[in-house]
Amino acid sequence: MFQQILDPLAGSLVISALCAALPLVLLFVLLGVFKVKAPFAALAGLALSLVLAVVGWQMPVNQALSATAAGIFYGLFPILWILVNALWIYRLTVATPWFEVLGRTIRSISNDLRILAILIAFCFGALLESLAGFGAPVAISAAMLMAAGMKPLKSAIVSLLANTAPVAFGAMAAPIIALNGVTGLTLNELSAMAGRQTPFIALIVPLLLVFIVDGRRGVKQTWPVALVAGAAFGLAQFVTSNYFAVELTDVVAAVVTVAAVLLMLKVWQPKETVGMGGAVEAAAVPAVVSAGGTGGSAAQEGTTAARGSGGSALPADPAIPTDNSRPGPRQIWMAIAPYLIIIAVFSVAQIPAVKAWLTQVGSVTFAWPGLDITDSAGKPVAATKFKLDHLKATGTLLLFSGLLTMLLYKISTSQGLRIYRDTVVQLRWTIVTVTAVLGLSFVMNLSGQTTTLGFALASAGGFFALLSPLIGWIGVALTGSDTSSNSLFGQMQATAAEQTGLSPVLMAASNSSAGVMGKMLSLQNLAVASAAVGLDGAEGTLFRKLIGWSLGLLALITVLIFLQSTPVLGWMVP
Repeated sequence: MFQQILDPLAGSLVISALCAALPLVLLFVLLGVFKVKAPFAALAGLALSLVLAVVGWQMPVNQALSATAAGIFYGLFPILWILVNALWIYRLTVATPWFEVLGRTIRSISNDLRILAILIAFCFGALLESLAGFGAPVAISAAMLMAAGMKPLKSAIVSLLANTAPVAFGAMAAPIIALNGVTGLTLNELSAMAGRQTPFIALIVPLLLVFIVDGRRGVKQTWPVALVAGAAFGLAQFVTSNYFAVELTDVVAAVVTVAAVLLMLKVWQPKETVGMGGAVEAAAVPAVVSAGGTGGSAAQEGTTAARGSGGSALPADPAIPTDNSRPGPRQIWMAIAPYLIIIAVFSVAQIPAVKAWLTQVGSVTFAWPGLDITDSAGKPVAATKFKLDHLKATGTLLLFSGLLTMLLYKISTSQGLRIYRDTVVQLRWTIVTVTAVLGLSFVMNLSGQTTTLGFALASAGGFFALLSPLIGWIGVALTGSDTSSNSLFGQMQATAAEQTGLSPVLMAASNSSAGVMGKMLSLQNLAVASAAVGLDGAEGTLFRKLIGWSLGLLALITVLIFLQSTPVLGWMVP
């Protein structure tokens, strides 16, 4: 048996905490200063944490290696099992002409760039974030905005800023699921808490988007639809994450918001429209215009670029319109079918009888071999036990949804397998990064390094409620992933919260909710946006344009989190 030591180095909590932070410092220095690629930086951090665990925290070598294996396994299942299958479904849709039909449907709703910024970057981007993530929402929405007539730099800025509200629940809630895995806190409580924070940001983002597109005039003329979009998205996030299924939070929020905006535009239109190149025209009557000219081809180019190595598109379907006219109802239903399938599959899985059956036959709990660990107080560490939900796992339900999508779109088994293989190849470095980061996280958690850091941070007292969001923001800005940031800092946030008398659920969820404000500044997202709009080397410009918005949103959510840590809004904590 290994018992964790709180202050193993010179009997000093401060010195021990400084040493415990070294793997994280190394990771961030390699990423942020030396621009080392994420997989190699993560592996270096993992190696250093192993050395510190054995030499500094006196963890037996076999248990340190077993902890690494446990982290790698958790990274593979359920995290990467979710990411691979979610991205596979997205690539299945891109491999068919139906994806372009969906894009053309959205672009045909309005010729006002301010409205399109909400529909494409905010709504459609959230739908892509729920499945693909990893830059796909930014790349595709930026290309579509350019096709609609928005300037390249502005398209990139709008797409990056819009990619904030959905990130905490992105990739079928992978960040929240990772947070649950490293902290042992209840998934439903973490989901509910995040769902009581991110909606406030969602309420603001559409207003910021129309301000970026058209300044004060944009806000003055389009604030009703922006407010409807933000309120619909935030309310749907809250309801789904608190009372339905955390995995579907972004899917439901995006679909509900599109419906709300469409209904709004049927009864209301801005007095003027801002079209291609910023041209302002009077809007005489509410109208639905088709995307003519070169818009369709430009968007198609952006879509094709986003496909990566996913293979050629399927043969043309006679049911799909080949011109740039607005698709009919049947085509629209077919274009959104994969997302409806996902909602249906997850809804069925939530039926009490089905859920109970899936739990009974598809859930296994076991102690991870080679781990026998107690904390510094002598209590068994919960992270040594695993619950493997192989049938009701999010990734398994996504796999089933993908198979149904193949049947609907008449994708052959051979092409489906080829796209799956290409998806794994596309994610190969992501797989290395995620497994290394989860290995690092488990070694730090199980050796006691994270506990040491948490106790040291607890010395900040109530001030930690203000420090916690900043930690999450730094984590996402440097790693480019809310999932990675939660894996690294989730347990530390929970430990520090317990020592300061704060809610561990609140502080752990805050790491995720506040962290997403750093997504727009991450080097990976900046590079994707620059490439998508054809402005190679514009990362520095985008960073300077976005840093103020990022810090402003961080300040807002920090105030909210601080109030939630006090009696003022403490009733919001589950």
